[in-house]
Order: sequence, then C-alpha cells, then structure tokens
Amino acid sequence: MASSDLTPLEDALTHLLSRAPSLTGTETVALPEALDRILAQDQLVPADVPPADNSSVDGYALRQGDLAQGQTIPVSARIPAGTAPTPLAEGSAARIFTGSEIPAGADAVVMQEQVEVSDAGIRVGTEVTPGQNIRRRGQDLKQGDLALPAGTRLRPQELGLLASMGVARVPVKNRLKVAILTTGDELVEPGAPLGPGQIYNTNRFTLLGLLQHAACEVVLCESLADDRAATEASLQRAARQADLIITTGGVSVGEEDHVRATLEASGKLSLWRLAIKPGKPLAFGQIEGTPLLGLPGNPAAVLVTFAMIVMPFIRQCQGQPRIHPVGERLPAGFEVPSPSIRRGFFRARKGLEAGELRLSAYPNQSSGMLSSACWADGLAVIPENAEVRVGDVLTYYSFTELLA
Repeated sequence: MASSDLTPLEDALTHLLSRAPSLTGTETVALPEALDRILAQDQLVPADVPPADNSSVDGYALRQGDLAQGQTIPVSARIPAGTAPTPLAEGSAARIFTGSEIPAGADAVVMQEQVEVSDAGIRVGTEVTPGQNIRRRGQDLKQGDLALPAGTRLRPQELGLLASMGVARVPVKNRLKVAILTTGDELVEPGAPLGPGQIYNTNRFTLLGLLQHAACEVVLCESLADDRAATEASLQRAARQADLIITTGGVSVGEEDHVRATLEASGKLSLWRLAIKPGKPLAFGQIEGTPLLGLPGNPAAVLVTFAMIVMPFIRQCQGQPRIHPVGERLPAGFEVPSPSIRRGFFRARKGLEAGELRLSAYPNQSSGMLSSACWADGLAVIPENAEVRVGDVLTYYSFTELLA
C-alpha cells in the first residue's frame, strides 16, 4: 500500500479535534467526588492562604532585635496551633509550633534544635535573621488570584488546593457519555467456557478501564454480532444515548467488517486508515450526528490508538487545554532492521544498561499481544521509513504521560 493511501497521525488529529463536540452541561459536586473531573469555572482565591503569618517549624518566636550574645530570653507565652496569640511581650520569646500563628511583635522563629532551654528561658545558639522560618500570609495564594482555570483536570493535589481555600463543593463539567461496542461472533465474556474458534472479550475491559481513568461515563457496553442489520441498529441506539461511540473491530476490509460499511451507508465516514503501526484500520465518522471512533480489533492496537488518538479527542471534548506529549529522547537498546512507511509505536520500557539509560522493546510487537503492554511502561516511536540500530535516539512516551 502506498503511503499516499494512509493519513499521517498529525493530519488525523487535526481532522478529529476540529470535529470534537464540546461538553456544555455542568454540575456541582462535593470535593471528594471531584477527583479526575474537569473544572467548569475558574476558581479565584476567596482569601489569603495561609490566612496569617505562621511558623514553619517547632521552636520559639521572638524579635531579632531583642537578641544579644549569650543572652537568656524568658519565655512568656505558649502558642499551640489553632489558637489566637496575644502580642509578644518585649524582650521575651514564645514557644510556638508548626502552623501556629506568629504573635504580633515577633519577626523570626528559631528552631527548637538551635536553642538551649533552662528554667530561666532560652539561649539562642545561632544567627537569627528577620523573617526566618515564617510562612507569610498569602505566601501560597493571594486573595483574588486565579487558583485554577476552567478546564483543569482535578488531581489529588488540586483537590487539596481547593480545600486549602475553604472550597467544599466545586463546579465540574458533566462526564462525557461513551458507548463501547465490541464486534465479533468469536467474542466470549470472561468466566464462560471457550468453544471452538472463540476468544475472550479483551477490548471491553481495556476500554472500560481507560474510560474510567479518563473521567468518562460508559452508558452502553455491548458486543455486536457479525450482522449488518444488527450492527446498524446498535450503532443508532448508541448514537441516541452517548456523546461518543467507540467500537473495536469491524473497520477493516473484510466481508464481516460491518461498522465501516454502516458508517458509509447510514452515517458519515470522514477518516479511514492511518499511517501508524499498530492501528492502521482506524475509522472516524458520525452516526446520527454522534461521533464514532472505530478502533482496530487487536488488543494492543486498541491501547495504542486510544493513547494516541482517543485521549486527545476526549480531552478536546472536555475542554482541557491541548497538551502535546513531550516525551523523552533516549537511545535504543534494540534494532528495527526493516523500515515501514507507517510510524511505529513499540511497546517499550526504559532502564539502565551498562550504566546508560536505554529503551528496551518487547520481543514480540504483534498487535494481538496485550502482554507486551503489561510489560512495557510506554511507547517508543519508530519514524516512518527508518531503520533503527542500537544507540539510535528515539522519542519515548510513558503511558502515564499519554493517558493522564
């Protein structure tokens, strides 16, 4: 097949992302329920964080100007965290703890390890500078500043930041509703015995996990028989329930590949066959106005195309900023002697070899080998029409970066 018959990855992404529908519905959820959801509105800081100067260590709050060489300073107060301090008496120190508010009149905190304590007070054994060990009011966040912009995916650290601002409920975008349709008369659900010619439905569970991780809601999950009328009916039902349909299998050129044929006859097929490996027989179109991404049927190809195609599409629908994966540039510890017109995505992982960080590739890169993805930590990119020799520098994307 000539390279002109295949769509390059960048062109395919441009085509897909320009046609991604935007989620407009929102809901307000409690902070513990907001993990991995997409922020629907800018979050401004309602008050300074921290709300007052506080100590970053356990120690003694004092006024630096009250210190003299070898002088013992009486301790006039004790300030546990969570209590309001009284002003510091002149010429004295206050016992203070991490997070406790700094009393008026104090301008420094000395760590408890750096003082000698006696019945008469404390003697400071180190140089003291104004401001040391004090976390200033608003040091983390200033009132009125933008804390988090709309479109932010709320990870644990964002939930903590919102909690530090006193936010208990947060507006988030509705989850993208996705239908999963896996095709093939040979598919059997795990737990059932296999008959002749049958295999277990791997792709359903890979996609369920990937979509849950992507903060989507699966509204339909079915297996399609290799029947044209049944396929068309299922696709139309999915289009009425979902914002996005994802299918596996049925998009190649075989007689039983009914998904692509249905798209062409009853919907709209606007993209088919990509210049990537694995993942060439990928289709994109619409059924009754609902976008459909037709992924290949082979399990490893499903994972690769989800990472490189589906995740950017989902992020676009969710209103997340378009972030191009950065990856790493690392030397190959393997060879690819035969160049391909398609860009390769090898299941790979990085590790030390003879003291050098290198990429290792799983020995069998068949698109049917999902065990390769369990062994791997990411994907090594093999450029089009390129041979790879040991030591050649390749781009490597971790699964964490691609799927986060």
